[in-house]
Amino acid sequence: MFVEQQIFKDELWKKVHSDSGFEHSDCSLVLVFGEKAMIKHPIVFSYLKGQYPKADIVFSSTSGEILGEHVYDNSISVTAIVLEKTEMKSVVANIKETGDSYATGLQIMKQLYREDLVSVLVFSDGNYVNGSELVAGLNKDNAKKVPVTGGLAGDGYQFKTTLTGLNSVPDEGNVIGIGFYGDNLIVGHGSVGGWDEFGHERMITKSDKNVLYEINGKSALSLYKEYLGDYVNGLPGSALLFPLSLKMDESDGVLVRTILALDEENDSMTFAGNMPEGSKVRLMKANFDRIITASSSAAQNSFFKEGAYKPDLAILISCVGRKLILQQRINEEVEAAKEILGDNVPICGFYSYGELSPLKQHANCELHNQTMTILTMTEK
Repeated sequence: MFVEQQIFKDELWKKVHSDSGFEHSDCSLVLVFGEKAMIKHPIVFSYLKGQYPKADIVFSSTSGEILGEHVYDNSISVTAIVLEKTEMKSVVANIKETGDSYATGLQIMKQLYREDLVSVLVFSDGNYVNGSELVAGLNKDNAKKVPVTGGLAGDGYQFKTTLTGLNSVPDEGNVIGIGFYGDNLIVGHGSVGGWDEFGHERMITKSDKNVLYEINGKSALSLYKEYLGDYVNGLPGSALLFPLSLKMDESDGVLVRTILALDEENDSMTFAGNMPEGSKVRLMKANFDRIITASSSAAQNSFFKEGAYKPDLAILISCVGRKLILQQRINEEVEAAKEILGDNVPICGFYSYGELSPLKQHANCELHNQTMTILTMTEK
């Protein structure tokens, strides 16, 4: 595998990394992460198609771009990949055509699945798509539990519209799936939050997909406000500081769910992922040092299982909520991951509206919020 990286910032394109042996004409895949208004300009797609004429070009809007050990805003990061020994296939489905998020996930996997499929990378619209339903569709016919990773596109701190695209100017509603095939590719993944749980464990007693109404038979919104104290005056923004942990089964790990909106009239809370009735929840709060350390843990989990090898590429997808919390310390979580991955490993990624990854090896994909999720790729 050979990688080349460049960034568009302050009206200039700048190359920041290029492996010896990288050939533009052999490029298989180009990952483009950038600010929404910038990546939808047709001249960007034209420029990249000229640079990498045979590659599949995948776009995702972001809430911040990760390239190397740095976090950028108002930029476009480009990571071009030459796969020497691995076959790849890219597909796109639009939720406006498939009808719903679950059907979109089903369609993506149906188009990609083969016996020699070893990994699927997904970049989804982050506004129209229900991440939990999308994941359920992706998992439905994935009997071999091929690892599915990726993220939901971002829109800065606006939460209005997001853009994704495959081999065209990006648009709303798209979900892109990239399948990798054969036994020459080693893929690793890790997803860690680093939040502190507090308070009693309670049960969800009334919900509708990602809308939560009652916990232990009482108003979830009232209970949440009671725990927030003075932070209640900062709602809904302060909700990013206090997500909920979600445990759907005692044998599974804990997922983190971010609150997107509060509805006083309907006495409900809307989350960035489904909140199934019968699940157990606890409140969570930020622990800055643990959040940064979580990046190290995610990096370690993403490649230790295969023994001593250097990843050819690492893709980091972190939640916009972490960016809001860490603020001026945001580079520290990327630097923490880089220390584990190694100085010479190319890193790309973005801040998202949701992260996709199994919780553990040989498990189904899950939707995460407020995590650092890392995918590593290496060709034997």
